[in-house]
Amino acid sequence: MGVAYHANYFRWFEIGRSEMFRSLGLPYKAIEAKGIFLPVSEAHCKYVASAKYDDMIIIETSLDTTVRAGFKFNYRVFGEDGGKRLAEGYTRHACTDINGRVIRPPQFLRDIFQKNIDTC
Repeated sequence: MGVAYHANYFRWFEIGRSEMFRSLGLPYKAIEAKGIFLPVSEAHCKYVASAKYDDMIIIETSLDTTVRAGFKFNYRVFGEDGGKRLAEGYTRHACTDINGRVIRPPQFLRDIFQKNIDTC
């Protein structure tokens, strides 16, 4: 059909989230190395316009600072020129330890987000 498959938007959300962590100096791999995992507990996407196959896109990712338990990331996906909004959505994440038990967000994550609140 020439349009991007709908589930790819969730992959793009993950890429946006991973790149946000990387830009904060904390690649996701480093979080896992500390025994902390951020499984998705909820995901939502509102499709606004279709991305075409092989289009370049821009993914904007931000942290919702109103959430107290776990994390919520908001996403907006645009066409390459940044003008045409293609989708928006969010993912919610619990924090778990290596055994899969839900824990409070660890201090090092809270600190990195607090320090970079204007860029998240």
